[in-house]
Amino acid sequence: MSTDHQAKFQPVSPERHAAKWWRPSSSYSWAAREVVVPLFGPELYRAVLAVPVAFILQNDAFVPVALLGLEPGVSLFVAADGRWTGGYVPAMLRTRPFALLPLEDGRKILCVDEEAGQVALRQEPPDAQPFFGEDGKLATRLQEVLRFLSAVEENRELTRKACMALEAHKVLVPWEFTLQMEAGARKVAGLYRIDEAALGQLPDEAFLELRRAGALAVAYAQLMSMAQLPALGQRATARLAARQQPKTPVTPAGDLDLSFLERGGTLRFS
Repeated sequence: MSTDHQAKFQPVSPERHAAKWWRPSSSYSWAAREVVVPLFGPELYRAVLAVPVAFILQNDAFVPVALLGLEPGVSLFVAADGRWTGGYVPAMLRTRPFALLPLEDGRKILCVDEEAGQVALRQEPPDAQPFFGEDGKLATRLQEVLRFLSAVEENRELTRKACMALEAHKVLVPWEFTLQMEAGARKVAGLYRIDEAALGQLPDEAFLELRRAGALAVAYAQLMSMAQLPALGQRATARLAARQQPKTPVTPAGDLDLSFLERGGTLRFS
């Protein structure tokens, strides 16, 4: 298992978790600082109806992400009480407190973040779930979690290959845009998008290569999602208005550079 996760995550095992319970949580307070969250596979088709989708460079590879905010550390989709206020919750946010993490031999095992506040020694609250059944096997609910995580990992690999194809055919370009808000113009940089003109001018064989790689669906999903930009600006304006109090400084208008995400940023990968 990677050292980045060893302290936080522990492998799920009968020896460690047979007498423990975990509880689902409807609060997303822990995600209030997540500005971009990766999207994989079919979830892109649902996400584009709710959020703008962009690409970022992560570890020298392009990754499609849901754009959830316009300034570092401030998600516009998590309310003060922890409620998710968007129409779609990215799969990577729904896996908490579990993850599939790699061993040194490449195999991936189910792990749990015991610092997430969702693991306990007693069956509290009433919706708490056991890790293991009386037969010593993973409990039914946890088997469902494992299947979901496995699907996410499979879609992660398919999406990685699709993005590699888009990069190879040079249809990914820097994306800078400006949103007009009540506080002024907000310029966003450090993201990437599909160059629709370049995509349409590809030779037939290149176009077919993108189709075979599953890259066309990713490309068109990103292009469609750009219609969600005005709504994101409206969320930012509403958030700003809600926090405008005498002692609360207003975030000044100006350029926002998200290129810090290329150096790791807030994203974490297994």
